[in-house]
Amino acid sequence: MPPVRRLAAILAADVAGYSRLMGMDEEGTHERLKAHLEELVNPKIAEHRGRVVKNTGDGLLAEFASVVDAVRCAVEIQRGMVDRQPKVRKDRRIRFRIGINLGDVIVEEHDIFGDGVNIAARLEALAEPGGICISGTVYEQTRDKVPFGFEDLGEQEVKNIARPLRVYALRLEAVADRPAPTPPPTTSISQPAVAPRLSIVVLPFANLGNDPEQQYFADGITEDLTTDLSRMPDILVISRNSAFTYKEKPVNAKQIGRELGIRYVLEGSIQRSGGQVRVNAQLIDADAGVHLWAERFDGDLANLFVLQNEITSRIAIALNLELTSREATRPTDNPDALDYILRARAEIYKPRSLVTIAAAIGLLERALSVDHNSVEAKSLLATMLLSRVLDFGNSSEDADMSRAAQLAAEAVATAPRNPFAHFAKAEMLRVRRRCAEAIPEYETVLTMNRNSVAAMANLGRCKIWRGPVEEGIAAQENAIRLSPRDPNTWSWYFRIGEGDLLLSHIEDAVVWLEKARNGNPAPDYIHAYLAAAYALGGDGEEAAAELSEARRLGGEGSYSRIAHLRARTRYETQATRNLCEATFYAGLRKAGMPEE
Repeated sequence: MPPVRRLAAILAADVAGYSRLMGMDEEGTHERLKAHLEELVNPKIAEHRGRVVKNTGDGLLAEFASVVDAVRCAVEIQRGMVDRQPKVRKDRRIRFRIGINLGDVIVEEHDIFGDGVNIAARLEALAEPGGICISGTVYEQTRDKVPFGFEDLGEQEVKNIARPLRVYALRLEAVADRPAPTPPPTTSISQPAVAPRLSIVVLPFANLGNDPEQQYFADGITEDLTTDLSRMPDILVISRNSAFTYKEKPVNAKQIGRELGIRYVLEGSIQRSGGQVRVNAQLIDADAGVHLWAERFDGDLANLFVLQNEITSRIAIALNLELTSREATRPTDNPDALDYILRARAEIYKPRSLVTIAAAIGLLERALSVDHNSVEAKSLLATMLLSRVLDFGNSSEDADMSRAAQLAAEAVATAPRNPFAHFAKAEMLRVRRRCAEAIPEYETVLTMNRNSVAAMANLGRCKIWRGPVEEGIAAQENAIRLSPRDPNTWSWYFRIGEGDLLLSHIEDAVVWLEKARNGNPAPDYIHAYLAAAYALGGDGEEAAAELSEARRLGGEGSYSRIAHLRARTRYETQATRNLCEATFYAGLRKAGMPEE
């Protein structure tokens, strides 16, 4: 089962100077802290609809569905701590530091994990004793809803977080409603916090009919999209509960963007006609208030659940491409690791060539130079090095394989639940022609992210090489159906053509291989397979031309790359090797390639 994820407001608190207090009076400090937690802190968290995730000895971690509730709770806790200790010597007072962040978390029974939690802990460390620090995202979502004057501390560099954090603070004097010895802090309005780069809300899809069943379908689309988008890397997706507060209200994207601290708004509608349903979706830039992308999806209501899954997957996949492309081109003066990763992903989403692979590799190397622990950068870099080996061949094949193996191993060891890491491991196994081991790794990726069309397609690729070939073709067809505008659909066309050729479906093979060649004429193996298909179909002139082009792209003077690197060595079972001999090799010989 994939891990449970949700968007949450995370409150991290600890006792300032806890070790010093324990050194002065161990038993007394322990009993006083226990009383504060039981009599003030825990009841306040429950009162504001929060949940104590765990106690940490000198503090605690809590989560809330609402950032407003989290901030109000934190202020009341800090005020309560002042009121509870008026006669305690200052050097013996227990004072909490509190940090609050809004982020996507992985949820387990007694704990939560993720960058959202780590950032909350870093904010807590920045807070003064008795004070509160919040992230820019929390500030943007609460500044018009709570009457507290947070001070803008600007961007702060913190440990193990790649990018600077925009931090706002509420100091002890402000919390206690007492005058500060210096001019009171004011909220900066000239430099508002910047919304996270990939941040979006899915507004409730409008039901354009009166059918109650259609309303369930519309709400289901909204909820499934929120879940699917949250599986995308590096994205902030506003929770379903927050999004549904805008239900049946006029949409003002700019206002919603300001209120939620996000860059993008997705809205849509559902309309039923007989046994058919039409779903419209639009992506809006919340800063400019302009439409960036729109798509229409039609389907048969005979199987509503399957239709809902397919529509939400197609929208999520298309938005992944669109958002990555837009954020990759957004100018920045001081790029961090995520900037380089987004630019690399934009190159990866282009039709694959040695040029785009080299560009992606260069950007990912720069990402690792900024953050050498980035699991995503390591995983993507391993994948691109392997693509350069498998799809195009190069003089540094051994070095690429060795580096990719190291990066993939490090990624999986560091983040065993990361789909990018498992995808890199699967690619490593596939390049080593160990498809029997690669297949379960691809399946693991799909349990974590059902919308990974790359894992879906390469799972099918392994099945074409190992069998059953028909299952491999079906996987490519599914990838095309879910992501019909993907820049790399040419590779899926090729796999279907390859499978059809192995099964001696020659006419079908020619159609798909021609589509692959038209989509990306750079790979030599497409021309080689097309040469074989043309020859077996009786078109000797076209076969000779394609064989010549394959030789030109693969290197003049030898047929070995065409014959061996691109075919014989990748079919793993005797059954698929026999199919290759009877079709691909037979077609190449008929096209004019001599025996070797």
